[in-house]
Amino acid sequence: MRETIQELRHKGTAFKAVVIFLVAYPVFLVSWIQVKDYYGTAVTVTASKLLTLVADVTYESFERTGDTVEVTYSPLSRPNMLVDIPIKTSSYTFNAPLTFALMATLWLFLKKKPRAYGEALIILLCVHFLYVFSLESKTLTETLIQQGAAPKSDLRLFVTQFFWSFTDNMVIRFEPFLIGFYMFIRFRK
Repeated sequence: MRETIQELRHKGTAFKAVVIFLVAYPVFLVSWIQVKDYYGTAVTVTASKLLTLVADVTYESFERTGDTVEVTYSPLSRPNMLVDIPIKTSSYTFNAPLTFALMATLWLFLKKKPRAYGEALIILLCVHFLYVFSLESKTLTETLIQQGAAPKSDLRLFVTQFFWSFTDNMVIRFEPFLIGFYMFIRFRK
């Protein structure tokens, strides 16, 4: 059977995509290990400060130890009380090298490349903000209710726990594939 030129072109493109992935993943993995703690600190501190807009707390401080950022809040109802929330940055950044490698692989299949990669990076950043925001919201709600610094609300507990569980179990786990799927569907040639 003779293969048509079109079939050979498709096989060549698929081979190039596999090679790009196999080269890109280790490069992004090694690079990410060098910067993830700084990135994680910036995301955590920014999301923590944004949380004060919707929660009755004051942002006090943060401390980074390795890949853990501990954020300290003070509830408005009890200014002398401090709530520390440790956040392990690798819990939400572990998929970033895979995401970047999949994004690199899609280079061959996309049009409007700058826009595609810009949107993908914004989505990635938003997913990481969502993770920190939902984790801190859940932890603060539970802690403040347990300590009597906030009124007990089953609905509020349910919403924050669901929001956190959905983000942790669905969004973070599938982040590389969601972003890759989005890029391919929205910007494919």
